[in-house]
This record gives sequence, C-alpha cells and structure tokens, in this order.
Amino acid sequence: MTQDTDALAAMERILSPHCRVTRLSGGALIADWRRTRFLGMTAADLRKFADRDSEERAELVTGLVRAGCATARRKAYTDAEVGLWLRGGHLLIRTLGFGRVLRLLPLVAPAYARTDIPSPADVARLKRAVEAHSRSSWFVNDDCKTEAVTAFVLLRRCGCKAVLHVGVREHPFALHAWTSSAGLCIPDADPRGHSFTPVLSIGG
Repeated sequence: MTQDTDALAAMERILSPHCRVTRLSGGALIADWRRTRFLGMTAADLRKFADRDSEERAELVTGLVRAGCATARRKAYTDAEVGLWLRGGHLLIRTLGFGRVLRLLPLVAPAYARTDIPSPADVARLKRAVEAHSRSSWFVNDDCKTEAVTAFVLLRRCGCKAVLHVGVREHPFALHAWTSSAGLCIPDADPRGHSFTPVLSIGG
C-alpha cells in the first residue's frame, strides 16, 4: 500500500496541471481533462514510478511527455544565469519592493505546482554559485532577500521543490529571508548564529 501511494505521488508530480490520476484495482487511470482523453496504467507500470533511478521509469515518463500528459523537465541553470537573476532580482526588489516581488514569484517560476525533490549536491552547487556572485557584486552585496528569491526561482524553474521563508528576530529586531530545499538553505537560515522564526513561507 505504501509503495503504491509513493508511486501515485511520484506520478502526480510530473503530470501536467490538466491531468489527474485515479487509483484503480488493477493500476491507475490518467484523465486528461483538457483533451478529454483517458490513459490506463497497469499496477506493474505504476510501481515503477516509485523508483526514481529506474530506466523503466524514465521510459514511462518519456511516454507521458510525448502523450502531452507530463511536462518535460527544464534545462539546468548556468553559472551566468545565477549572476543575471541575482542582479535582476535585486533591481526588482529595490524598485517594486520585496512584498510585490514575492507576489510575482508564481509567474516567473512556472513549474510551481509540479515539482521534484532535488539532490543535496545540486542545491549545494547552487548555493556556492549564489554566494560567490552575491559577494563579488557591489550591487547585490550579500543581500539575503535577493539570494533567497534567486535560489527559489532557479530551483522551481528547473522543476525542483523549494520553499522561500521570511523570518523575524525580536531582540534586536531584524528580518531575514532564505530558501530551503533538500535540507539546505540559501542563504543560511541562521546567519552568524542568530536564529529567525519563520513568519511567511511560499511554496510549502
């Protein structure tokens, strides 16, 4: 039962928003409500979705993408994109304000509803790139809001799960923003050993 539940959850993460999956006694039924199409899957095929490293699962995902029932993963970001998003994000925050930029996040991260869990190695690589560009730029200058927004957008645009947090510290009063994914935080959730209590989370 647990394996079947994991398989259904894995399938739902890659399905397009207009598709829904329903468990049946002999497998599952995918309903494509945009085109009024229905696809059936056997119990054996359904179980393959629980194994993320399986070649058979990759073949099934490719088949769903070709059938229009799943969204293909976007290409990974480049090091140059990290710098561009940092500078562009910082300019938007200074121009529009942090609150308005947060409301725009679902528009610039179109993979918002269908996400996979990234590997810690991928998130660590992004963290190193964000921190390196942020510290070397006089314009960004280690701004936590810009780093958090950049990490959130890049992860979500690659189809990865990420949550952006805004936290507060009372004594002395301060605000801090960070993005968490795969057990890591960009930037650190407790800079210089100061802990912040999350008061707003986006993407959770």
